[in-house]
Amino acid sequence: MKRPGPLLTLLAGLLLAVFMLTLNATTGTKNASSSSPEASPSATPQASPPPTGAPSSSSPPPPSKSAPPNADYAGRTDDNSSAVAVSLRGGKAIAYFCDGRSKESWLKGDVKDDGTMKLTGKHGAELNGTLKDGRSIRGTVDLGGQRYAFTADKAVKPSGLYRATATVRGAKLDGGWIVLPGGKQVGILDRDGKPAAAPTIDPQTGTVTVDGQTLTASPVTP
Repeated sequence: MKRPGPLLTLLAGLLLAVFMLTLNATTGTKNASSSSPEASPSATPQASPPPTGAPSSSSPPPPSKSAPPNADYAGRTDDNSSAVAVSLRGGKAIAYFCDGRSKESWLKGDVKDDGTMKLTGKHGAELNGTLKDGRSIRGTVDLGGQRYAFTADKAVKPSGLYRATATVRGAKLDGGWIVLPGGKQVGILDRDGKPAAAPTIDPQTGTVTVDGQTLTASPVTP
């Protein structure tokens, strides 16, 4: 038997080399596929950051408005015919309009956070006013078919609003006083429904003498 010739040996070598190259190429492709991030089941998607300017749930709420501070105000109407006093406490208000002779009205209502108020009294009386920087109240009073514009400045005691009620010698008395800045007083004393100019009170003590009897007028608050 003849030995395989050199040509047969060379051919066998070539076939072996082709086989090895094919095997290496296949193995490399598999390794590349298994190492890809997209193919890995354990890959975790990255969360996108919130857009710039997006509201945060931890942002503090806007500050709320508060009721106007407690204070008293007193002044005169623009025509100088009457006086007006207003007392503010806890978002409530009580006011007194008085001409010092026969015309008067007690009014009350709420004060809004912006300082505006609409107070009402008997017989359709109405006061509409606005608190100006906590220093004064500018507004109007509608009473008896007339409108009176007024300005009431912040009052410092003893200026302010006072009232006294009592029964003296069988008569029911109801007195209201406005002590203006500077000390001047405007008031009406009602006896059984008949109004008249009120006697002067002592604003330091609130005492007043009516028909020989001493009464005490107290500061008025809502």
